[in-house]
Order: sequence, then structure tokens, then C-alpha cells
Amino acid sequence: MAIEVVSASMMTSDETTHMARCVGGDRWVVSWLPGRTLTGRQAVTAMTIATTVATREMRTGAEWALLDDLALELGLTAREATFMVALENHDYRKTVEPRARVLD
Repeated sequence: MAIEVVSASMMTSDETTHMARCVGGDRWVVSWLPGRTLTGRQAVTAMTIATTVATREMRTGAEWALLDDLALELGLTAREATFMVALENHDYRKTVEPRARVLD
């Protein structure tokens, strides 16, 4: 699991499309938690959760307990976090192609 901090303003992972961006000071927004601002530590936790969900099938109680411990730092349960990671799974790293405009 590799979470990379890019110039102290963005966190990405090679195992998930989710990302975190610094919005000033120690305040971060994470792609799978729209509308929430986190601390840097919480952003790392959120990225860890996104990477874990992307790379593992949670089969045992111990795996769910580990994810529950991480999610608790964000005020969530493991099941809530897993659902939100899947729900907000957009690739924000893609370059958007401009749409052709037709003027009549």
C-alpha cells in the first residue's frame, strides 16, 4: 500500500483512484468524503481506508475490526466507510476532455 504525498498539497495512492487535497493549513478534503474537512492525520486514515477497501475483500471479523478502528477516527463505522468509498469512486486524476460546442 503506497500513499504518496505530492508537494505537501495532495495525497494519492497507486491502488485507488481516491485522493486527498490540502485546502490550507492542516485542513484536507478527501474524494470519498465530500463536504467534510479533515486534519492531515485523518486524511491519511481516509486514504488508508480507501486503499484497504480497494485491495482487500473483508472476510474475517478481525479485518472488519481493523477497518472499524480506522473508520472510528473519522466518526464512521467500517460498513459506512466501505459504502462511501464505493459510492464516491470517481477517477479525479483523469484529464477531462473538453466537449465540442456547436453554435447554430
